[in-house]
Amino acid sequence: MLPPELLELSSDKTKAELRLIPNTHGPVTRDDILQLLSFPEFSSLFPLEPSITKTVTQINSLCHQDDGKFELFAEIAERRNGSVTIEISPDKMHASMILTAPWGGKQVDLPEILTQLKKHNVCMGLSKLKIQALMQQLGKLKPGESCQGEIAQGKAPVNGKNAILERKVFLARERLLQPQERADGTVDMRNLGSMIMVKPNDILMIKHPATEGTPGYNIKGEVLKQKPGKDSALQAGTGTDFHPRDPNKLIATAAGQPVETRTGMNVDDVLQLKDVDIGTGHVSFKGSILITGDVHEGMQVKSSGDITVMGFVDSATLDAEGDVTVSKGIIGRQIRANEFSTKINAQGQISAQFVQYSHLVAKGNILVTKQLLHSNTKTTGNLTVSDVSGRRGDLVGGVAHAEKGITAVVIGATAGTKTELYCAMEQAELKQHLKLLDEGVQAMVVASLDIEARLKKLPPKSEWQDDPVMVEQIKMMLDEKNRILNERSREELEFDTLKQEVEGYYDKYRVEALKHVFLNVEFHIGQANHRTTREHGTCCITNLNQEINFNYNAKVKAPTPSH
Repeated sequence: MLPPELLELSSDKTKAELRLIPNTHGPVTRDDILQLLSFPEFSSLFPLEPSITKTVTQINSLCHQDDGKFELFAEIAERRNGSVTIEISPDKMHASMILTAPWGGKQVDLPEILTQLKKHNVCMGLSKLKIQALMQQLGKLKPGESCQGEIAQGKAPVNGKNAILERKVFLARERLLQPQERADGTVDMRNLGSMIMVKPNDILMIKHPATEGTPGYNIKGEVLKQKPGKDSALQAGTGTDFHPRDPNKLIATAAGQPVETRTGMNVDDVLQLKDVDIGTGHVSFKGSILITGDVHEGMQVKSSGDITVMGFVDSATLDAEGDVTVSKGIIGRQIRANEFSTKINAQGQISAQFVQYSHLVAKGNILVTKQLLHSNTKTTGNLTVSDVSGRRGDLVGGVAHAEKGITAVVIGATAGTKTELYCAMEQAELKQHLKLLDEGVQAMVVASLDIEARLKKLPPKSEWQDDPVMVEQIKMMLDEKNRILNERSREELEFDTLKQEVEGYYDKYRVEALKHVFLNVEFHIGQANHRTTREHGTCCITNLNQEINFNYNAKVKAPTPSH
């Protein structure tokens, strides 16, 4: 063991100095040196490892040599002040602080921390409590130990919410999902209640305006702009007007049947007939049509609003600019391959309890509450074959195209009836639209920069402010710049919305079997396809990496009545 007196502090008390004679005190080991540094006077100093290693080597090499009789001097430890390090995340939304305890030197204090924060321009989102907690933790650390924690956090912008048009009345099609309850608590599936009618001053729709959102900031105090919500126009249609005291409420001005449009509501005049047969002839009416009985073979019914049939449609043609609702069944027969005697076309939705050997085309959803048999259906929305409980709903035979997905309780039949289902076929078109939007935004960025460059090249205002032609030209440039910025903001919002749609396309648009899938069902989802060769239980059928995937763990649920 080396004598303690060989090690002493430097005159300025900042270093530990070793003085020894190799021939007298050597040879030595690294542990011998460290043992000297363990004495209380030196234990808080920072060991200079390179110097210690070099000193041990020198002592041992000089030991028993002529030069070993001379005193060897070395600095093997020193005082070091505590340190503070600020780390900033790449997005400048978070700042962390690392505090290191001193080696016998000065402890980090609050002024030093504030100096470092100022040096790194961290000025927003600071937490005084978190800084104090780290300083308290620092006081308990051994020399050289560190503590770390987040001390500042930016605030992300809150994007505005899109405007929502909330309908406040039921539509005729929704009666199918709401059979009436009897006094004893049972449900009468045949009694769908009274017809949906409104009277003057009834509130039809309420607009919840788009919100601007709130801006955010990062830890450097830079403002992060929010994206305002997208507006949706609320327009008064036939038989409606805005509430006299609230322009965001649409009310009825006449009695009639409510019909939903893309931008609001209409209240249609209602033509009421018992049956449509050779006695009435074909029916064409500007408004909605209510048929309390049946539409018979060979008849045609055309409406600028909704068509509601309380009975059956048998081998007839219905064409509506609104919804088609058939309370009982749509029945046809096969004329030849892919051609049926019943044709239903709707710009809105098609709803019925039972459909067979019919051709259905809708821009809205198609809802069949009991059975859809051997028919061709096509919709840009959803196809649902299920009652509200999810216990009954058979989709058997025919070809079903539903861009936004298909839900049925049972798909196919025990006999292996060929059933073809198509959905989610338009991702390529959406991607192309996304590309065009991106190109449009980039073009507007270039145009905006060009205008800014031209504005910067203008001479001083004093040289042109009295020139009317020049003033008008500059005004036109500024107006064009503002127009481009507004258009760019709108397209960027549309781009973001469409990008999310494309990225989650196959997760969102899929086929759901609430109970069973039989043999010989062909699934076409995007470019993926598959024909079942065995039966499947409750499952979701999706396009996973361009292959049909059966997921038996996904949650599937029956339709619920909408309002």
